[in-house]
Amino acid sequence: MIARPSKIVCVGQNYKAHALELGNPIPTEPVLFQKAPSSWAGPFDPVELPPGAEKLDYEVELGVVIGRKAKRVTGEEAMSFVQGYLVLCDYSERAWQKERGGQFNKGKSHDGFCPAGPEIVPAGGIADPQKLRIWSKVNGGIRQDSSTSDMIFGVRELVSYISQFMTLLPGDVIATGTPGGVGAGMKPPQFLKVGDVVELGVEGVGEIRQEIIETPR
Repeated sequence: MIARPSKIVCVGQNYKAHALELGNPIPTEPVLFQKAPSSWAGPFDPVELPPGAEKLDYEVELGVVIGRKAKRVTGEEAMSFVQGYLVLCDYSERAWQKERGGQFNKGKSHDGFCPAGPEIVPAGGIADPQKLRIWSKVNGGIRQDSSTSDMIFGVRELVSYISQFMTLLPGDVIATGTPGGVGAGMKPPQFLKVGDVVELGVEGVGEIRQEIIETPR
C-alpha cells in the first residue's frame, strides 16, 4: 500500500446518475478538486464523526494509482502511467462542503476521510477499468450499485487531462468519481451516524469497510 500520496486528485460528478441525482448538468470537462493527503487512511480504519458534523456521506470510487511521473501526457500513452487500482471512499461532510463557502476541500479532508485499499491491484490485472461493478452498503443495505461504464470521463482520459494541469507523481491517487446512490441524493437525505458500518467494493479490485465512531476525547 501507499504510506501517503503527495496528492489525491478527485473528479466530481463523473457518473451520469450521480450528477442527475444531485440535480446538476452533465459536466463537459472533468470537475477537479483535492483531498488533503492527511485524510489518507487504511482500508479498515474507523472513520471519526468530527465534532459539529451533521451530514457525513459516503462515496465509493475506483482509485487509480500513478506509477511514474506524468506531465502533459497524451490519451494514447496515458494508461502506461497507471500502476494499479484501489477501492477508495471519498467521505464528505456535505454541510462543510456546500454550506460553508469556498471550495469543496474543507468537507473532504478531515483525518480518515480517504480510506483506500485493500491492496494495489496491478493495472495488468484489470482487463478494462471501464467494465467493473462498483457498489456500497450501509449497515448491510445496498446504497450504490453501478458500473464504471457509467463514468463520463474514463481512466485514460482522466490521467491525460489531469496531467495537463499538474504533474502526477508516483504514488499519487486519482479518485475517479462516485455513482448514484449517495446519502445526499436520497429523499429524504440519509447521512451517516455513529455506529454505522460502511462496506464498499469494486469488482476485481477488492472490498473495504469502515465503522463510524465518535471522535476520541
